[in-house]
Amino acid sequence: MSNNILQKVFQPSQKGKVWRFFIFIIILTLAGGLVVFGNYYNKAVNKIKAPFPHIKEIPFRLGLDLLGGTQLIYQADVSAVPLADRNNAVEGVRDVIERRVNVFGVSEPNVQLNKTSSGDFRILVELAGVKDIKEAIKMIGETPLLEFKEQNTEVRQMTKDEKTQLDVFNKLAEQQAEKVLGKVMSGGDFFALAKQFSQDEKTKDTGGDLGWINSQNNSQIAELAKNITVGKTSVDLNKNSLGYEIIKVEDQRNKKDSFSNQEEKEVKASHLLICFTGVADCQSNLTKEQAYEKIKKLRDGLLQNVSNINIKNFANLVKQNSTEPNAKQANGDLGWFNANQMVKPFTEAVFAQKNNTISDVVETEFGYHLIYKQDERKIIEYKVKHILIKTKSVEDIIGKQSEWKNTELTGRNLKKAIIQFNHNDSSPEVSLEFDADGAKMFENITNRNIAKPVAIYLDSYPISVPTVNEKISGGKAVITGKFNIQEAKLLAQRLNAGALPVPINLVNQQTIGPSLGQKSVTDSLRSGIISFIVIALFMILIYRLPGLLSVFALMVYSILVLAIFKLWPVTLTLSGAAGFIISIGMAVDANILIFSRTKEEIESGKSLSKSIDEGFKRAWTSIRDSNISTLITCFILIEFTSSVVKGFAITLALGVIVSMFTAIFITRNFLSLIPNQWLEKKHWLITSIKK
Repeated sequence: MSNNILQKVFQPSQKGKVWRFFIFIIILTLAGGLVVFGNYYNKAVNKIKAPFPHIKEIPFRLGLDLLGGTQLIYQADVSAVPLADRNNAVEGVRDVIERRVNVFGVSEPNVQLNKTSSGDFRILVELAGVKDIKEAIKMIGETPLLEFKEQNTEVRQMTKDEKTQLDVFNKLAEQQAEKVLGKVMSGGDFFALAKQFSQDEKTKDTGGDLGWINSQNNSQIAELAKNITVGKTSVDLNKNSLGYEIIKVEDQRNKKDSFSNQEEKEVKASHLLICFTGVADCQSNLTKEQAYEKIKKLRDGLLQNVSNINIKNFANLVKQNSTEPNAKQANGDLGWFNANQMVKPFTEAVFAQKNNTISDVVETEFGYHLIYKQDERKIIEYKVKHILIKTKSVEDIIGKQSEWKNTELTGRNLKKAIIQFNHNDSSPEVSLEFDADGAKMFENITNRNIAKPVAIYLDSYPISVPTVNEKISGGKAVITGKFNIQEAKLLAQRLNAGALPVPINLVNQQTIGPSLGQKSVTDSLRSGIISFIVIALFMILIYRLPGLLSVFALMVYSILVLAIFKLWPVTLTLSGAAGFIISIGMAVDANILIFSRTKEEIESGKSLSKSIDEGFKRAWTSIRDSNISTLITCFILIEFTSSVVKGFAITLALGVIVSMFTAIFITRNFLSLIPNQWLEKKHWLITSIKK
């Protein structure tokens, strides 16, 4: 700002302009006061029954730490996304979650993207004031992952050289394992041999010590250990998925529950599941009553010929009737499991059964079950040391091969999803419409896959694998399946809320109760009031009348800033409250600079009015430069930091901007209203700045 402009700004105004500006300040302050204290105004109007209109009450927008709520941290799995596209994919996740959290009506739907030093992408979600935290977590976590995949034509077999390489490597591993086993059998020290030869990096330094293992935490080695006498080592090479194992069993015991000290058991069982409408991921159209009648009829049919109950017959029944997705492949087989691995109703039923029996109908959150219990045994733990000589598999040579590969089209290109009905059988379907980019992608995908299948995956599960008959233009696709209307409606709703470009996992959750938030509000308010009173006393005692006027200006400043916080709206957090309180001190700092410059002018022999005028003019450059440097720092913090620091920077920046207005214009206007001749005579009112 040039000197000419400064002179125009800081020259004593005519009395008319001074009073007009003063009236403007009063009106502005009253308007700000109505915004800040609107609830008290309405209460007063109601109490005295005055004929004044009510105003709309605008609450402060409180953040997570003041209002209470929850903070969720999700990690995005970008392993299947090309490196160059990962930033865009994760930004798409952030946008989807932002749309979803707005559904909850939270006070601060703050969603931020962070990249860790290890290269992981994390999404910070702050939900202030959420009434049902579990529902919020469920809804965010259930946001569907929609993928379109095509057949992987790049699946390859090993070359002749690669087969030779694999055979040579595994043959050498077998020879090495036989050599080590020979040393063990001839009395070699197992600890020393494990340190020298074992390729299990986690245990070799401890002599191959695996500690206590059982069929639940290390089934492969536990299965081998049960055939070895305590204190002995395996006499033959044992091969598992990792390689050749040489095992020494040092001890064994029955596993006991750490709380009850009761010996734990495990059972081997199979089950038949009939789910019904309303159960998550159920593809059946049966009502709950119909599902019960069906499974009860199946049970009655089994019990008519008890002598014919065996695993083969039960497996056939499972294949024909079970609604479990992989029933035809697994035959309902659950293998061995303990009491902690199944839901409570299922566990209570199966452990109460006798071997080779069929349970009553058991209801769980997954539907109705029939359980065929085959066997029961105590869980044996083994204290084991091992030496591992690794082998290689085909996958180690050519990498993991998949039947399907991702296309460029994902859920982030979805424009909307609607329910429609099939023209042939009137079954409900979900119609998808893509955005402009998605339409082009879908057209290209269908064009290159004519007469080939294209798979639609939802949450990593294939829900539709149609064969493409012709190129599809217009950007529309249909998801068909065994939907009922409710399921189709829910799927369309979830897709419209946003399909995630990549899957996410909840890695951390922190909850702040409303009582703690209320305490933070009370403490922050008390701190602000105390700081204001202390500053006001300091200014009045040191600077007398100018100090008193600066306190009035500070009150105007506080009202204006709080009004801006409500109207913006600015989310107030603890850090934001700290920024506001600091800005109060900075607002007074500008007045101190002005009064100090004024004192210097008085000491030089100038009149009081001239000294005040010069004090404001000379202080301006210092106030301008210091506040601009503060604002630059605030803008950097706002742009590059997370929510806690950002909240502090926003409130501080707003406070600095308003303080420049109140210190330069409002304080000066107040002083200009007081007659100079009267001030010259009342030296005691300005003793602190008069020599």
